Amino acid sequence: MSSPKPMKKAGKTAANLGNPGNSGLTVLKEHIVEIISDSGEGAQRCGQSLGSIAARMGNGIWTTEIIPAEIRPPARSVAGASGNRIRMGSSYITNGGDQTDLVVAFNEQVLLGRVRAGELKPDCIILLESMWRKHTDINISMAYIQTHDRLVEAGYTVREIPMEQQCQLITPDAKRGKNMFALGMLCYLYSFDLQMARDQIALTFGKKAQSIIDSNVVLLDAGYKWAEGNLDFRYSIPATPATLPQIATNGNTALALGVMASGMELCAMYPITPATSASHYLSDVFEKVGGMVHQAEDEIAACAFAIGASYASKCTVTITSGPGYSLKQEAIGLAVMAEIPLVVVNVQRGGPSTGQPTKAEQGDLLTTIYGSHGDAPKVVMAPATIEDCFYSMITARKIAESFNTVVVVLTDASLATSQQPFARPEFNEAWLAPPIDQSAVPEGAKPYDWDATTGIARRFIPGQPGGMHTVTGLAHDRQSHVAYDPEINHEGLRARSLKIAALQKTLLPPEVFGDPEGDLLVLGWGSTKGAIEEAVESLRAEGKKVASVNLRFLQPMQPGIKEIMQRFRKVMTIETNWSDSMEDEIIDETNRRYSALAILLRSRYLVNVDCWTEVKGQPIKPSTIRNVLLAQMEK
Repeated sequence: MSSPKPMKKAGKTAANLGNPGNSGLTVLKEHIVEIISDSGEGAQRCGQSLGSIAARMGNGIWTTEIIPAEIRPPARSVAGASGNRIRMGSSYITNGGDQTDLVVAFNEQVLLGRVRAGELKPDCIILLESMWRKHTDINISMAYIQTHDRLVEAGYTVREIPMEQQCQLITPDAKRGKNMFALGMLCYLYSFDLQMARDQIALTFGKKAQSIIDSNVVLLDAGYKWAEGNLDFRYSIPATPATLPQIATNGNTALALGVMASGMELCAMYPITPATSASHYLSDVFEKVGGMVHQAEDEIAACAFAIGASYASKCTVTITSGPGYSLKQEAIGLAVMAEIPLVVVNVQRGGPSTGQPTKAEQGDLLTTIYGSHGDAPKVVMAPATIEDCFYSMITARKIAESFNTVVVVLTDASLATSQQPFARPEFNEAWLAPPIDQSAVPEGAKPYDWDATTGIARRFIPGQPGGMHTVTGLAHDRQSHVAYDPEINHEGLRARSLKIAALQKTLLPPEVFGDPEGDLLVLGWGSTKGAIEEAVESLRAEGKKVASVNLRFLQPMQPGIKEIMQRFRKVMTIETNWSDSMEDEIIDETNRRYSALAILLRSRYLVNVDCWTEVKGQPIKPSTIRNVLLAQMEK
């Protein structure tokens, strides 16, 4: 049992909640709601369903999973909060936003963790399961009462909800049905269409028996009716209907859909959090389009299998996270040396070592670019949105096969588990790989006949007449013969590096969000894009000369970056990887460690790039970034 810590005074109290004279209806531009519970009580599914319903209603959404570090933490523990955070708005939502407006908590202990982390607004409304007040264990009941009273004393609006009691009227296993009761309450509170919610339940539980679907619908209806009869406040978030058909999915599913759309036919993987759900989705559907998922005995075997399959014909993908990527690096070096197309997805998580398996971080950029022994150049891309996760796989496959190289796609736990709607892709045959070339190899052609300008050589496919040769990870000449001659080794290294330069020549300069010149430019990459741009937009509305750039290519970098940076008085990066703070007493310019992107920009462009980072295992909030940018401009 955790004893509550003192809480800061919040704002609104129960007395001033709602407006009965107007049926308690408040029209909002946006709202953030959390559903939290112990693991296994279904709060994550409740949140995912609520987000999907909101998206179908035409609202913009961004969902963020709340995942405990342990697979099955102790029940009623502060660190065991499991659930979902949903930001809903009238327009397009690009990130998880700031603090929470309303939270549904299945017990007071999981709620405490969110309070202590500062995740709730001072006037947050708390709908709290009341069953613990009269629990037979006096320690549990006392902990509940103490926490409840301290929350009220702090000024939070606390409504005790008899969810367990109400669910027991419908099902003997109330613990497993409480999440649908909560979903019904939230559908009432946010004025969502009840029939649309019923349809969502049918979709969510579509693989279950009809009786399970029916019982969940009854629980949904019960929660809606209870809220209608007992809560005196309600919200409406006007929707902006999409002009094109939309899909709402998370980043891992978008990656998997992109794998299929790209024409790749094999995914080799080994299960690892938070990447596994991408391969789970592929395992369910890949065979329907002629694909296959191979689960290897370990990460090294998965990468080797993918390389072998790519060598045989078409490009293959292997999906992993940080620790798995570390294990794959020697094999990735083999693919670089042998010039075999390969796509590697690294869904980054907190590190080092096993670190924080369920938490978000951007700590793998430098190891991705420079990892593997020797010089093993590879292309590194970073999707910034859920939609990007889909299209990045198509681009990665094309680059891998066009340049006979390794392409690493860096996402992270934030993108992996967050949901966002985007325009339903219309399939384009140009996305697919061309037919396998089995025509005879021209006489005199060499398997590594590197072009003097681009470093690219024609790819030989096994089975092509006249194309037989030996593939090796050893240094080799143009005939693929093992060779240790100094000039031959130099020639091979040069060719493999030229390919990266050749790709860079095909890229366009990055887009600038905001003023084309001014006082401050902020650069980021990956999932920080939405929060950075929201902070920049807020400051620009106040007349500040600030702009941002999100880099989707980290190796090679897009052209024109130095010229963009030179148009601003100050330049800085915002990232979720480590950098030393100048506020620490022993840190100065001679020993400060910079963030990953700042290191790359400073060394490449010789521009004084500052940095600010936060590594708390969760997405950086727009308001936090706004405050950092203001402080930077005032220096």
